[in-house]
This record gives sequence, structure tokens and C-alpha cells, in this order.
Amino acid sequence: MPLKGPAKVRRHYDEVAEIYDRRYAEGTGRSYHRHISDQVMNWLPPGGRLLDIGCGTGLFIEQYLERGGRGVGLDISPKMIERGRDRVPAADWVVGTGESLPFRDDSFDAVSSLLAFSYFKDPQGMLSEVYRVLRPGGRVALCTLGRNFLTAGLPAIHTLGELARVRQVGMGNFGERYYSEAEMSELFSGASFVDVRVKRCSFAHLNLARPVFQLARKIEPIVEQRLPYLAYNICATGRKPHP
Repeated sequence: MPLKGPAKVRRHYDEVAEIYDRRYAEGTGRSYHRHISDQVMNWLPPGGRLLDIGCGTGLFIEQYLERGGRGVGLDISPKMIERGRDRVPAADWVVGTGESLPFRDDSFDAVSSLLAFSYFKDPQGMLSEVYRVLRPGGRVALCTLGRNFLTAGLPAIHTLGELARVRQVGMGNFGERYYSEAEMSELFSGASFVDVRVKRCSFAHLNLARPVFQLARKIEPIVEQRLPYLAYNICATGRKPHP
């Protein structure tokens, strides 16, 4: 029987763990990942204890620790956790899912998630769990897939890639959800977060040919400020209020 849901996601990322860094830590992929990382990082308090959900190989945690913080990486893929532990031995690493966090209440100053939120079947439950483990005054920030005409055809492309057995990070039919700004705002507010902010980011995609990518990067700030609907990722943040 074909795998579905979390089991399918876990198997995929176990299989691509060895090539993951070639996608996001080199060339255009590095520039792309740094751009979305900066969007998320700028919303988080520096120097605290961070939980990164869907941490992959620890690229974001590595950046957070460089700014004086401490980090815990959580991922559904044991292979990703192995590579994260090798990359950032100073952090702590846990295999698990964001919809059932294995941590005590009020454990973290910050929670992040990059490009993993779209996989959650219960996004409201995930954000409620994040709220629980954040300390009062703590903040969550994440980047996920946004819904627009540029992303409308991606599920079909991913399905074809899966049928062709393309071995590439994220290439598969996982039933990801693509969000609007209004949906993200509603989810954060529904989980009792305050000071909720949502914005679109990313116009230069790492799959573009290098000359096209470089051109897209040059006009990316204009797109994000004046034509945000053309940006295909959504960044969102919220704060857990003090009692």
C-alpha cells in the first residue's frame, strides 16, 4: 500500500537527506534560503532558546546560534536529524512532529519553521502546540507556501515528478496546502497569538536558471513591496501575550 501523510513525508526526506544541502546551502539555493531565513529571523528575539520545527539539516538553527542563541531542532525525518546533529553539535535534536510537541509548557523564547507548515494536516493544532511551548512574550515566525497563480500548477508538477521518480527535495505529491494572507492571519489569531503580522516574500525561485534568478533577485524587493501577490511564499508571525 502506498505511503500517505506524515509517513510519506518522512520517507521522502530520509531519502533526500544526503542531497538536501546541495539544494539550500549552495549556489542560487543558498541565496534563496538566506532570503526567507532573514524574513523569519528578523521577527524573532535574539539570544533566546529557539525551537525550529521542520529543521531539516539545521541551516536556520546554525544562523540563530551565530547570533548568540540556543537551539532545538525538531524534524519528522531521522536522517535529517542526523545531519543536523553533525552540522550543529551545540544544538539539541529531536525526531517528532509539530502537531504534538514533546516539550513542556513555556519552554522556548522563539519558535521558527521554514517551508514545513504546508505539510501539517492540522495547522491550527500545530499553532496551538507552539503557543503552549512558548514562554509569555515569546514569538513564533514561519515561512510557508502561498497561494497564487504562480503556485497553482505546482501540485500537478510534483505529481508528475513523483511518477517519473525524480529525486529532488520536495518533489512529490504530499498534499501540501497553499495559504492566503487572510488564512494565515486567521490561524494565528485562532491560536490566541497577538501582534499578528503576515506578508508575502520570495519572487526569485531557486529552480530558475541562474541568469533569470539573478534578474528576479534584483526586482524582488519591488515585487514584495508593490506587487506582493506575485511573491509565492508567505511569512507570518505572532506573539504569545503575557498573562
